[in-house]
Amino acid sequence: MNQHGELLIDGTFVGGSCDQAVPKAVLRSPWDGRFVATAAEGGWSELRAALDAAHDAFSTYRDTPRRERQALLRRIATSIREERQDLADLLVAEIGKPVTLALGEVDRMAIVFDQAADLLGTWGLEQLPGDLDPRGDRARLTVERRPLGVVYGFVPYNWPYNLAAHKIAPALAVGCPLVLKCSPLAPTSTLALARLCHRAGVPAGVLNAWNGDDDAAGRALEDERIAVLSFTGSERVGWMLKERTKARKTVLELGGNASAIVAADGDLDRAVARLIPGAFGYAGQVCISVQHIWVHRSVYAAFRERFLAALPPVADPAEPSTICGPMISPEAADKVRGLIHEALEKGAKRTGEDGAGNRLTPTVLEDVPEGAAILTEEAFGPVVTLAPFDDLAEAYARVNASRFGIQAAIFTDSLATAESAYRSLEVGGVIVNDSPSLRLDAMPYGGVRRSGLGREGLRYAMDELTEPKAFLIAG
Repeated sequence: MNQHGELLIDGTFVGGSCDQAVPKAVLRSPWDGRFVATAAEGGWSELRAALDAAHDAFSTYRDTPRRERQALLRRIATSIREERQDLADLLVAEIGKPVTLALGEVDRMAIVFDQAADLLGTWGLEQLPGDLDPRGDRARLTVERRPLGVVYGFVPYNWPYNLAAHKIAPALAVGCPLVLKCSPLAPTSTLALARLCHRAGVPAGVLNAWNGDDDAAGRALEDERIAVLSFTGSERVGWMLKERTKARKTVLELGGNASAIVAADGDLDRAVARLIPGAFGYAGQVCISVQHIWVHRSVYAAFRERFLAALPPVADPAEPSTICGPMISPEAADKVRGLIHEALEKGAKRTGEDGAGNRLTPTVLEDVPEGAAILTEEAFGPVVTLAPFDDLAEAYARVNASRFGIQAAIFTDSLATAESAYRSLEVGGVIVNDSPSLRLDAMPYGGVRRSGLGREGLRYAMDELTEPKAFLIAG
């Protein structure tokens, strides 16, 4: 397991453990506080060098043959699978992600690179008929999607591999160099991925990975050479960055407070089995973690009994049976406690306890009154609200009242009900008979309203990083 994370700038590793010119951050386990690793912390000079390198690399990398880009993506996927356990162990240690979920994240990351490689066989090139217009008789009209340029990507702490992969793989596939800004809470994981990509043969300047202070990161937003800003993180920061950036395009994947609806005909055992990890997996630190469960009144008591009986303990993330580990920090846990206590002060009822430090016990809130912040804000922790509804229109209205909208779920045996939910719920994706936290990496992923702008998901991200260019040969 890597004990030190170095920056990757123009094909060179910067800020090694013996390099006293570059400051180092010390990373400790959220579970037990033990030393995990150190990571280089660059400043503006290193970030500017990364932007220079990416800009210079664009002129050649954008015209790299597809077969070479495809082979590169395959090599990265293979390397990920070869280092599966080490990568997962680092994730468990650095961010406290339960090992079963950590292994799943590594597996998904490899799939992301493979799927990007697969898409290069068909994506981004189409032949259109010219003779729909009399002026186009015998004409040849081809449209190709061309890369926009340098991508500046922000990676969050909660998925430092897979969400980095969702920026790296599409960019490498379409011909865009990129500069990744690591989360200060999980830099070593993303820097380890960058090192792996470098060893797999990413050309110098095409992938740059930087970790450092927010002032330098913000200063880079003024660089007009950045074509695409791709940010995954909080609602507040995302929209602020959009206002500041001079990038031609902005893609934002921001906050959520996802809902699940359990209809009268829903399979209650299945719903509980999916919603427990959907709400409390990785201590709820997922933007599509279940935050609200709306249950038809006729089955509310039965669902409630089963759900409360299944609440998991906070446990060691290194144990394969663990669902809910620690939160990333005591400060993060205190923010969630504040939402819980405010709801309790307004009359809500609670199952669960505060816990200590960053170990917040999975919590269920019932009878939450209107006006409680937990109903409208993103909790980003192991807490859900549970409430009955009488008809589906009421449940849809409750979900749609949120300013967020990434994904929602419904449990039902009726195709008509599932289709009704799909048409009625104002979110980026509707999941049937599984948790709203389910994301298949090929699907379009993103939110409506304050949850974001644009879409990730391989083909959709590749579209976001490119623009169509027509080639017309007159007849």
